Amino acid sequence: MKRLELISEGKSKRIYATDDPRLVIESYKDETTAFNGLKRGNISGKGVINNRISNHLMTMLEKNGIPTHFVEELGERETLVRRVTPIPLRVVVRNITAGSMAKRLGLPEGQKLRRAVVEIDFKDEMLEHPMVNEDYIYAMGWASEEQVKLIKQYSRRINELLCTVMRQAEIEVIDCKLEFGVTVDGTLVLADEISPDTCRLWDASTHEKLGIDRFRRNLGDVEQAYQEVWSRLMGERA
Repeated sequence: MKRLELISEGKSKRIYATDDPRLVIESYKDETTAFNGLKRGNISGKGVINNRISNHLMTMLEKNGIPTHFVEELGERETLVRRVTPIPLRVVVRNITAGSMAKRLGLPEGQKLRRAVVEIDFKDEMLEHPMVNEDYIYAMGWASEEQVKLIKQYSRRINELLCTVMRQAEIEVIDCKLEFGVTVDGTLVLADEISPDTCRLWDASTHEKLGIDRFRRNLGDVEQAYQEVWSRLMGERA
């Protein structure tokens, strides 16, 4: 597959066209941000680890009936994916109180919820991704009723599968952010990535924070935390 011109560049990835209009190449970067872009930095090797973790998890999801944009891993930082028209919504599935939910509701961090909560935000960093309900979505034409139904159904199932896989690696999924898009043939699929950048992960026993939370809170050992998540998923924990 031939890589052509750069189509777009975001916080964590560059997207390149290919000689097949149905496919694009994602190239993962080491740059990172937090708090809607207010904090920026570089995590050495993050792009390589996130590429591997996301591809590993999307392959697992595909095997369990969740359609994704994943096609093939091309290299340590590059992956071939289906080209999608992004739906301008961000889904956050929450299992345990933390982050903005704890702050917004005045709850202590670490409180297990009786059931997973699915939040839907309008994806706009300048507006700090405001939470919206279905009336907003339909009124603005961001997604159809059928698409929203599928997004919510897929999101709950993705969360269940992620929790199961991570639990086997002695990791708790506190919450996860998901994005969806529509392929050229009209199929709704999970897009973007699933990685320590998009999931809040804690050690199941000690509640030590892994992944992006270490960067957000200046906890140090950020690179090691990302590597630890990958090692545990591969069954390589010491």
